[in-house]
Amino acid sequence: MEGLVRTDIDPRNLIGRKAFDLDGTRIGTVDEVYLDDATGVPEWAAIRTGLFSRDAFVPLEPSELVDGALRVPFERALIKEAPDFGVGRHLSPEQELQLYHHYGLDVAAPPPAPDRDFGKLAGQGKEES
Repeated sequence: MEGLVRTDIDPRNLIGRKAFDLDGTRIGTVDEVYLDDATGVPEWAAIRTGLFSRDAFVPLEPSELVDGALRVPFERALIKEAPDFGVGRHLSPEQELQLYHHYGLDVAAPPPAPDRDFGKLAGQGKEES
């Protein structure tokens, strides 16, 4: 499957793929894929950057599969500066939050509060007789 990395992709198909940054510069190879605890959806990829043999965590949601490679829509410098939590371990909710903030991504917002004025607004257009 090419295109946006979506929930139906097999995470094992990402491991070993080359990864490129926003400018098309190679940043490394996908080393591991991390799934969301609640949904089992692939959420993060650990990219082996080659720099000091460390892995950089990148979000899969805005990333794309292009010509068999993972295209991460962030600059190389930002990716390389991502918090390093080590691979092979579970990401805690706090660590995930740090990663979301690092990339400037919104954390899943709570559902919107019900609009309490909706009933009044809907009824205002009717004239009472």
